[in-house]
Amino acid sequence: MLKSVVRAVGAAVRLSSASTSTARALPLSCPTLGSPGPATTRPFTRSLWVLSNNGASSGFRPKLFSSKVLNPAVSCGCGGLHTEGDKAFGDFLFDEIKEEKKIQKSKNLPKMSGGWEVEMNGTETKLTRNVSGEKITVTFNVNNSIPPNFEEEAEQGQKSAEEEPEIVSSPNFVVEVTKQSAKHSLVFDCHFPEDEMSHGEGEEESDIFAIREVSFQPEGDSDWKETSYTLNTDSLDWALYDHLMDFLADRGVDNTFADELVELSTAVEHQEYIKFLEDLQGFVKCN
Repeated sequence: MLKSVVRAVGAAVRLSSASTSTARALPLSCPTLGSPGPATTRPFTRSLWVLSNNGASSGFRPKLFSSKVLNPAVSCGCGGLHTEGDKAFGDFLFDEIKEEKKIQKSKNLPKMSGGWEVEMNGTETKLTRNVSGEKITVTFNVNNSIPPNFEEEAEQGQKSAEEEPEIVSSPNFVVEVTKQSAKHSLVFDCHFPEDEMSHGEGEEESDIFAIREVSFQPEGDSDWKETSYTLNTDSLDWALYDHLMDFLADRGVDNTFADELVELSTAVEHQEYIKFLEDLQGFVKCN
C-alpha cells in the first residue's frame, strides 16, 4: 500500500513538472494529511471580540510556517525587529482595545461609601478611614483577582454576548486596625470564598468574605512577619470567629463594604487591563 502511494505521488510530481518548470513537489517525507479545517479560536477572551465579527476586520488568521521576517524599517529609529506577525499582532490589539473600551462601564472609578479615602498605586489600592481614634486600612491588589472558575465555565462552550458571564475581580484584601496607644496593628487576611460570592433569593444573607488569618504586625509594615504568631481560622472556634467578623463590621468592613470593594476592584482591574493592552500595542508597533 505504501509503495502504491509513493508511486502515485511520484507520478503526480512528474506530471506537474511537465506542465510547468517552476512547480515544486512536496517532499515524500511530509505528505499532506488532509485539507485544513476551520480556524480554532480561544474558548475564552477578556472581551467580546471573539464573539463578534468585528474582530475579523484586521484580517488576522493564524497560519503555520507563513510568517516572514522583514528587515527593520529604515524610517523607524527603535532598532527593533519588525515582522508580518508583529503587524498582525498590532492589528489584533487595535481591535481588542476598541472592544474593551466599548464594554467599559465608565472611565471614572466607583465611589466607596463610609468615608473611605482611596489611594491608587498601579494595581494596588489602599482604602483608609478613621473611627474614634482608630485607623482602619484596607489594601488589595487586582493582579490574579479573577476567579479561575470563570474561565472553566467559559470553556464549556461559546455563548452569545448576552449570555456571557461578566468578569468580576474578587481580590484577597488585608485589613489593618491601628490604635493610638498600641505598639502593633491587628491585621486580618481576608478573601472571597467562591461559594459565597452570590446570595440566593429567599436565603438568609451570609458573609460574602471570610477571614483567613489574624495576626499582630508592626504598624505600617508591608511585609507579613512570619515570626509573629498567626491565627489560622480553618480550625477556629465559631464563637471566636463570629466575634472577629463583628469586630470588622463595627469598623465598616461588612458585606456592603465587600460588595463595593468588588465593584471598585473590577473597575480597576479592567482599567489596568486596557492600559496593559495599549502599552503592549505601543511596544509591538514601536510607538
